Amino acid sequence: MSGRDGGKKKPLKQPKKDKGEMDEEDLAFKEKQKEQQKAMQAAKEKASQKGPLVGGGIKKSGKK
Repeated sequence: MSGRDGGKKKPLKQPKKDKGEMDEEDLAFKEKQKEQQKAMQAAKEKASQKGPLVGGGIKKSGKK
């Protein structure tokens, strides 16, 4: 019990997985990410075709 034991303990590092090994969870996750990326790209293209959604900004009252 030395005086240097204060503070947070570092968690033990988990062993890294091999790059070549991918289980079903990893494959499903990567497939889901690809689908989301495609959906975002399609939405971005669709949004860029139209004009601005709102064209005002700060609205001023008629009073001076």
